[in-house]
Amino acid sequence: MRRVPIVERGDWQAQAAECGFRFHTIDGARYWDERSYYAFSLAQIEHDLEDPSVELHDMAMGLVDEIVGSESLMERLAIPAHYRDWIAESWRNREPHLYGRLDFAYDGKGPAKLYELNYDTPTSLFEAAFFQWQWLEDQRASGRLPRDADQFNSIHEALVERFGELMASLPPPLVFAAVRESEEDQGTIAYLRDCAAQAGLHGAAMALEDIGLSEDGRYTDLDDTVIGSLFKLYPLEDLFADDFGRALPKSGLRLIEPPWKAVLSNKGLLPLLWDRHRGHPNLLAAEFDTGGELPAGWVRKPLHSREGANIELHLADGARLHSDGPYAGPAIRQAAHPLPAFDGHYPMVGSWIVGDTACGIGIREDDSRITRDSARFVPHAIVEADAPATFYA
Repeated sequence: MRRVPIVERGDWQAQAAECGFRFHTIDGARYWDERSYYAFSLAQIEHDLEDPSVELHDMAMGLVDEIVGSESLMERLAIPAHYRDWIAESWRNREPHLYGRLDFAYDGKGPAKLYELNYDTPTSLFEAAFFQWQWLEDQRASGRLPRDADQFNSIHEALVERFGELMASLPPPLVFAAVRESEEDQGTIAYLRDCAAQAGLHGAAMALEDIGLSEDGRYTDLDDTVIGSLFKLYPLEDLFADDFGRALPKSGLRLIEPPWKAVLSNKGLLPLLWDRHRGHPNLLAAEFDTGGELPAGWVRKPLHSREGANIELHLADGARLHSDGPYAGPAIRQAAHPLPAFDGHYPMVGSWIVGDTACGIGIREDDSRITRDSARFVPHAIVEADAPATFYA
């Protein structure tokens, strides 16, 4: 694994505008950054990232039945009592799921270490599935990358295929919804709508704020039509905390992601995985936090924190890092395993699962060991030949 400087495409911003990638720059700072890329060998991709992703996904899925069947585990994960039967029923009915993302620390040498699972509302999807593939094709055509350079990326094809598989199980009409003012989330649902349409599954787009609730407890669109299926790019735990969400269990609404994903998108899953697979090379030791002073060599994470918010690190050498944010409540501790540094940049590898298949990666790079919402997206390539590079340090 190497970080390789490369000349950026002169027209990348025009290409981004043409395909609707409007959040390539956020608050004047680059989000998409193609001035470098991460180079992997095929063996690193297949053995260190793809295979562990499949194994860890299977391990996580294997815990769902135990969790939804246990009041004490649901309590431990801070799942509100009002929603537990609904979540368990969605699992018993095997309501189908679309996708998820596993986040890893990986340096190209040792085993990739799982930081967390983003299995409810994973983002950075369009840039991973589409725009970085376009970058690869352009850079091969320009001669800046070898003709045989490749990429671990069949995410787009997997999404289209998966939507085709979901079609028969989703009651119409289908609606895709995200927060109105989030350009990234709106861009993500626009991309997913396109993937679904390519599979023959058509759905309307709505702002989440425009969804109504009828007198008999059904969710409706702007025409007061009852919504049959809803892809919502909005955290389930936030719906649980909102009075608007209390109608969900009896509404008849089919959700993507399904309610049972609430137990996999919860960081409380990490101590459970460790307890049942203690010593697994891709897992970090984890336990439920009991409060108080964070010992050296550990990281504290709230069960529902996102985008690197409210993370507290106390490294083995005594160094401390902390990120602000809106999250509080129960937390876990995870053994500290800092992200590797490549010339002062800290990449985190996001491994995409569509259905139950590992099908690609995207890399978010920060200037800090905490990957925050301001982290840049940097493309990757599979390049076997030696190339000038900044090596892991």
